[in-house]
Amino acid sequence: MRRKPDRNMNSAPIRPQLGMRSLEDQAFMDVFRKAYAKCFLKELTIPLSETDSKHFSNEILEQTGLVIGWKSIKNYSFYVLNHLTAKQENPSVATLDTFARYVSDAPKTDEISRKRNESHYPYWYAYLNGLSAVIQTEERTNSAQPAAVANKKWIWGGLALCLALIVGFYLMNGAFRSENFIDHFNNVSPDSLSRKGWIVNEIDTVFWNRRNEKYSFLTLFTLEGDTYPDKSQTAKVKNLLLKEIYADCFSTEIHLSNFIPAQNWQQAGIVLLEDTSLSSKSIRLTIAYNDFFGGFPKPGEILIQAISSVNGNLSKPEEIAHFPLFSNEPGKETIISDNLRQSALRIEKRGHRFRFLYATGSSDIFAFKEVTSRDLPITPRYVGIFGLRGFVKEAAEMPVYVDLFRIQPVTCED
Repeated sequence: MRRKPDRNMNSAPIRPQLGMRSLEDQAFMDVFRKAYAKCFLKELTIPLSETDSKHFSNEILEQTGLVIGWKSIKNYSFYVLNHLTAKQENPSVATLDTFARYVSDAPKTDEISRKRNESHYPYWYAYLNGLSAVIQTEERTNSAQPAAVANKKWIWGGLALCLALIVGFYLMNGAFRSENFIDHFNNVSPDSLSRKGWIVNEIDTVFWNRRNEKYSFLTLFTLEGDTYPDKSQTAKVKNLLLKEIYADCFSTEIHLSNFIPAQNWQQAGIVLLEDTSLSSKSIRLTIAYNDFFGGFPKPGEILIQAISSVNGNLSKPEEIAHFPLFSNEPGKETIISDNLRQSALRIEKRGHRFRFLYATGSSDIFAFKEVTSRDLPITPRYVGIFGLRGFVKEAAEMPVYVDLFRIQPVTCED
């Protein structure tokens, strides 16, 4: 339950202004805001919901290997936004160190390793010392003569104007690029997609014009085509959305809503490419349907599949993961639909090591699970999101509701 501020203002504790607040408290609020901005790519303006708090907690766990409970995160968000009246929050040094590790892209660890090797919590104290230095510099600046301060304001104002003009120039020319990117697909107009850096390949006008048929989602379809050729067909994926990758090491993911494939080879997911063509080296990760078992009588299955092609389309691709999620047996329809109301796929690249992860849930995606990891000699420069059904003509063009896409840089060390 969200904490409410004390309505009796006379009995509420008197809190100093930000400049008089303890350095540790300032640093806590500062690191929390930075961690929130890193996770959600926006500034903290309202207290976190339970769903967002769980997502935030999961993101911290995925990157750092350490746990901060979602309920604590929810309480912290309320305190940071209402620190003058809210009940004081006193996170442990271990928690503060975890936040500092998250914002600084520290190598992944676990509680046992941290206690053994870093029990002095170096990331938190480095963050604290850095903030202290900044505050001392500001205090020295504020104590300067008024005339000098006024001159500095003019100088900084001029520099800010120049910087704004430079940034505006780069934005106008498409040269200003961000390695952190998230899209909730609240606007899927051509102009909006183009401004965000999306490229659309192999447009199928009929189905592309239906991309906004579900509000606040991007709607794709499992159209005929494949990222790899077969004996009589060339590789093609209609309405393939591509985004350039600017980081050498990164994490990218896609969130889907109610995607429940039921015919061969309906699937949706992520593809990594070395260029914008489908003839380059590639890796793809999908949620897919399969009912072909070489003549053996088995029920169809919904699975997580990962395929790589280290030689482009010069040779057959390799299936590096085939992980069944559900067997499509009679009577399991409700269980399957409940568990696939929300689903997500993630690929992480560090050096040449790739991790493949997935998550499913009835109402929320809490934790990703690793399917497999593999060293692959591929340097992807584009990430794509898509729906397809292979070259099977009989399967239907089912909708793929994309709720979120994210790509962000990560440390290249494991």
